[in-house]
Order: sequence, then structure tokens, then C-alpha cells
Amino acid sequence: REAPDRWRAFARPAKRLAAGDRIRFGGEGASEVCALAGLDATVEEKGEGGEILLRFDLAGPALDEAIAGLGALPLPPYIAGKRATDAQDTTDYQTVYAREPGAVAAPTAGLHFSDDLLRQIDAAGIERVHLTLHVGAGTFLPVKAEDTEAHRMHAEIGLLDAPTAERLNAVRARGGKIVAVGTTALRLLESAASPEGTIRPFSGPTDIFITPGYRFRAVDALVTNFHLPRSTLFMLVSAFSGLDTMRAAYAHAIAAGYRFYSYGDASLLFPEAAE
Repeated sequence: REAPDRWRAFARPAKRLAAGDRIRFGGEGASEVCALAGLDATVEEKGEGGEILLRFDLAGPALDEAIAGLGALPLPPYIAGKRATDAQDTTDYQTVYAREPGAVAAPTAGLHFSDDLLRQIDAAGIERVHLTLHVGAGTFLPVKAEDTEAHRMHAEIGLLDAPTAERLNAVRARGGKIVAVGTTALRLLESAASPEGTIRPFSGPTDIFITPGYRFRAVDALVTNFHLPRSTLFMLVSAFSGLDTMRAAYAHAIAAGYRFYSYGDASLLFPEAAE
């Protein structure tokens, strides 16, 4: 969201749209409220890769209500392409600890954690802290550039408050380890870390792009799912655990029939040993 009445979105096929075009959302099956409101938008500009900026005729809470009435949960295409979204997805495709709206997709490593598992973690004396990074579309877009330095990472909005930063630094100071649940959490922690590894409060956008050769400063282990090839996420885990390690891990996962992507299996990764 870029303003009370403006959203940046992906359109397909975007080549059929031009700045100034009008789009009506809904039609058959739309709720009476939304039909009366008329959820119409104007294409204000076109960007790269099917990205457009929409200016809706509604704004604020009225627009939110119309989108909620007409919209569907945006499951990743490798799920949505095989079946329709159902009511169970609204629970399944959401972490139990989610609080703030804003992400375009679930941080899927967190889907493995239930309320019962969190109670077991607490009972084991493992501390937990929460932070917010609104997952953006850039995390899942394929890298088309042959040189990673030419790939533009979309910015995502993160929030890590001062008390959380203090708790994390205290863990490190007494010899404890920080385990990030998901690449989303890792990216925010690394964005908030100083060159020396001190975690600082963070609020705002980050476009950090982690590729092999990156020196990790804030995270000692990572829980994550198995990711798409040629994605920024696979580059991140290769940077963390080493490309050879990840190739071997993915070969094992394929041979053993592990499930990949959002509703798939998880892994626990450790940093590549220094030579």
C-alpha cells in the first residue's frame, strides 16, 4: 500500500494495460456492498515485471472492506495453480504468532510452529522474541540477471524495537545462540546488525540482498523451508551454509521425497565452517 487509495500490485497480463486504463474488480459473485460501492481503479503507472500502481475510487476503511469482500487469499502460484483457495487456507497459510497486516505472503518457516510447540519451547527454557518484516514480492521473484549485482531487490518494511534488540544482544553476550525462524527473520536481523554484530533497533524499509560471500553478523542458525532454484532465498541459504552443503541437502531432499516450498518441509541450517 502506498496511500489510502493507492496500491502497487502485480497484473497479468500487464502488457494489456496502459496508464489511464480503468479496471473494475468483481462482477458475478461480488457482495452487494462491494457491488454498490463499485470497486474501480485507475492504472496510474506501469513498472517492471508486471508491476502497476492502482488508484482506487475508494480509500481507507471503505477500500479495505471492498478488498476483503472481493479478494481471495493470495497463495503462491505453485499452490493456487493446482487447486482453488479454500477456507482452511486462511488458517493454514498464516503463522500462529502473526499480528500486523502488511505482508504479501506468509513467512513459511513459521508455519511449522503450533501453539503447542511454542509451549514446549518455552518449557525447555528457550527464549523467544518476535519481530516484524512484511514479506514483499521481491523475495519470491526469480533472478533473471546473470550477475546478481544487477538484480534489484524490492524493499520490505521491518520493525525491531529496542527491548527486543536488548534481549538479543544479552543472549549473545552470555554465549547463547540466535536462531532465526525463516529467511524473513534473518534478513531483518542482518539489516539491524552493526558491522560488529550488535543488533540495533530497526524501523523502516530494507532491500538487503544476501548472496554467497556475505558475512553474517547476527544469526547463528536458521530454520527454513526448501526454496525455488534461481531465487534470492536459495542464494541466501547458500551464503549461510555453503553452496556445496545446500546442493547435497537438496539432493537428499529430492531423493527422500521431501516437500518443497510454502507447505513443505523445514530444515535446520548452520553456518558454513570457516576455512
